[in-house]
Amino acid sequence: MITFSDREIEDERLELNRRSELHYLGPNLTLRRCQLVIDVPRSALTIDGARLIDCTIDVKTALAEFRWEKARLKGCRFTGLMIGNDFGRWPTAQHPELGGIEDCDFTDASLDGCRFFGCDVSTLRFPSWPCFTVFDPVPRSRELTALPWPGPVGAVFKAIARSPPSLSAVTLSASRLAWETGTSENALYGVLAQLDGVKL
Repeated sequence: MITFSDREIEDERLELNRRSELHYLGPNLTLRRCQLVIDVPRSALTIDGARLIDCTIDVKTALAEFRWEKARLKGCRFTGLMIGNDFGRWPTAQHPELGGIEDCDFTDASLDGCRFFGCDVSTLRFPSWPCFTVFDPVPRSRELTALPWPGPVGAVFKAIARSPPSLSAVTLSASRLAWETGTSENALYGVLAQLDGVKL
């Protein structure tokens, strides 16, 4: 196991790339202005009580189904592909105070099915089309599911509506959604462009 804990690291490059090892960040770890390179799957990465401040987080290998619920992220910039990642304060976490996200930039990242909980989304920058972000999707679930979506796209929003009410935003990939539902990106865009509370 490769562990970084109980210290503050500034202005360094940390590469997490040994796929046969568990990379453990925390507890009581603070990274400031570091470049964190993640080149391992979810099974080889644990973050538990780490603070990342003004860091660049470069995901080299698609990171799927990872929860950042025990990471406090402030002023960080993300690159790379993240699928089904959860950010912010996970509502049922044992220690929700360990998680949080603010002032972070995802404009150079590709996000698909990524959720943001209990956070101020106005401080976050999201990727542009063909990614799109829907704000406050749970209280707006009736509005979203009633739209004239092409194909079975409406079922995706029904599933999102079952998320905890603290879900502040969800970012999806129109490319993947179009491919999975047998429709087109243009058809999706035509519906989304009519909505308020959506970042295209």
